[in-house]
Amino acid sequence: MRRPVRVLGSLLVAAGALTLIWVVIVWQWQDPFTAIYTHFQQERLAHAYAKRAEQYHPRRFHPISGASTATAAVRADVAREARAYGRSLQRGEAVGRIHISRIGLNMVLVQGTDDATLQKGPGHYIDSGLPGEGSLIYIAGHRTTYLAPFADIDKIRVGDAVTVEMPYGTFTYRVTRHYIVSADQLEVLRNHGTEILRLQACHPRFFATHRYIVDAKLVSIDPPAARSTSS
Repeated sequence: MRRPVRVLGSLLVAAGALTLIWVVIVWQWQDPFTAIYTHFQQERLAHAYAKRAEQYHPRRFHPISGASTATAAVRADVAREARAYGRSLQRGEAVGRIHISRIGLNMVLVQGTDDATLQKGPGHYIDSGLPGEGSLIYIAGHRTTYLAPFADIDKIRVGDAVTVEMPYGTFTYRVTRHYIVSADQLEVLRNHGTEILRLQACHPRFFATHRYIVDAKLVSIDPPAARSTSS
């Protein structure tokens, strides 16, 4: 009896040690198994988005000059293209690309924030706007699994740039604040008529009781066939 008990004890100790190592790996980095799945999905989405962007043909944009009327006209062009592009998107499809240098993020955005979609990458909340529409743009992402795009969302600093590339233009935002809200605080989803890029991840890590939010305001637009204009 003693030998089986010793063997069982050794196995339990080994299992406990492996579990502890696994927890440390996920806590410090991310879940490697779900990361493989998301990496594969990102590769597929990147090819799909590149093809979509290549086939995109915008209507004629107004030229950009120093005149405020020209700037307003270009913004109207971009908003028109954003609305048309939004109507073409389906849940789970590639939307664009998001870059945040501070946390080393460069991933394809996916349309939707349901569980299956967020496994592919950071997701665009379907009921929010797209860059250039002049409204709230809401993007959510995981912190510990599925490549953990927002693992370091709490390291983003006020003033950091967030760039979103779309077929109809490149949009640069500057972070204005970060804060924490309860998971049931739906006010963060409400559009107030101003273009705000809002990033969201669960908080604290491994739990979903709260949401970590980062807000950024639009500072520049670089539409196709035109030089950039500042807001």
